[in-house]
Amino acid sequence: MEKTTKPVQNGNNKKTSTAAAPVKAKYDAAKGLRDLLVDELKDIYWAEKALTKALPKMIKNSTAESLITALKGHLEVTIKQVSRLEQVFDELGEKAVAKKCEAMDGLIREAGEIMEATEVGVVRDAGIILAGQKVEHYEIATYGTLCSFAKTLGEQKVASLLEETLNEEKEADVKLSEIAESNINIEAAKN
Repeated sequence: MEKTTKPVQNGNNKKTSTAAAPVKAKYDAAKGLRDLLVDELKDIYWAEKALTKALPKMIKNSTAESLITALKGHLEVTIKQVSRLEQVFDELGEKAVAKKCEAMDGLIREAGEIMEATEVGVVRDAGIILAGQKVEHYEIATYGTLCSFAKTLGEQKVASLLEETLNEEKEADVKLSEIAESNINIEAAKN
């Protein structure tokens, strides 16, 4: 039996449909999986470059030595990831161009808000870990999908480069969890 949806009345007595309208594609929309791969590579390229500017602020606002060390290490890794993405573009015969990543821009702004909303010390450190893990989870999702796209397209070298970054992002996430669970969250709970 087919389920139908009825229009609903809103507060202005106007009928609104419960079905979502299709999104109209932009004029330069991706036409195939390769186009989508390249477009999303531009997005993550911007994201990684933005992180090279955001991580120093997180480092400066951290107090736990283990967190500072981890963030400094990941900054070095992120700089290498930017170079690796440039290799990916080269491998695909594309120019390395950054396209603003709205998601990462939001995550970086949120990290700033978390730092402003917390006192210097373990509570802020816990907030910085929270913000960092949100970033890592976004990157893990992105690199995992891009790696899958590259494999589907037969771009094994690209897939290998992206998988290397994916593994680094997973390692960073695990490291942040270990730091949080070792003592920061416990100390922050006492405040």
